[in-house]
Amino acid sequence: MTTALKTPKGIQWGRITRDGLWSNNVILSQTLALCPTLAVTGTATNGLGMGLATTAVLIVSNILVSLIRNVVTPEVRIPVYIVVIATLVTLVDLGLNAYAHELHKVLGLFIALIVVNCAILGRAESFASKNGVGAAALDGLMMGLGFTIVLMVLGGVREIIGSGTLFSGAALLLGQAMSFLELTLIPDYRGFLLAILPPGGFVALGFLLAGKRLIDRRAMRK
Repeated sequence: MTTALKTPKGIQWGRITRDGLWSNNVILSQTLALCPTLAVTGTATNGLGMGLATTAVLIVSNILVSLIRNVVTPEVRIPVYIVVIATLVTLVDLGLNAYAHELHKVLGLFIALIVVNCAILGRAESFASKNGVGAAALDGLMMGLGFTIVLMVLGGVREIIGSGTLFSGAALLLGQAMSFLELTLIPDYRGFLLAILPPGGFVALGFLLAGKRLIDRRAMRK
């Protein structure tokens, strides 16, 4: 019988990782943050950029909330958490505008809307405010990675069907050294516009949600 490494409150590190990546995934399980999910995932690059920005805010906000959890009174905790998150989002927004301006123009308003992402405030309230810094940081990282992976997969599927490319504009996000990621999978493809429009996002997301349900049911049967 193996013993899992636990936090001081008895929370398993493996459980935190599994919840963030799969069991309690922000999109596939909680169905939160659907506005940016459907709006910016026209390409895998856009999904990756939004996911990384959200992950950064999740990690740092969880750490800060965990640090101040014994100082902030319960009556004002939500306004304080929102101020912390809004400050971090502003810093991310300014950083993207300065160092990845083209990507910032694509993501646009949705960067600022990270402030009202229920997943971030929800993790601050339900987890970071009740656990130590290490567990809170891991929770933010895993929730962010799970969110980023789904955005990237959804964006990749829509991009391939919609325009026959993959990671178009990756150099804008990752630098010219990563331009090799930009692939043309279907040469001379005329495109399928519906896939990169919001209705296509709904359809693709529906298939992803259905796929997770099927995998979970098979796992339960085994």
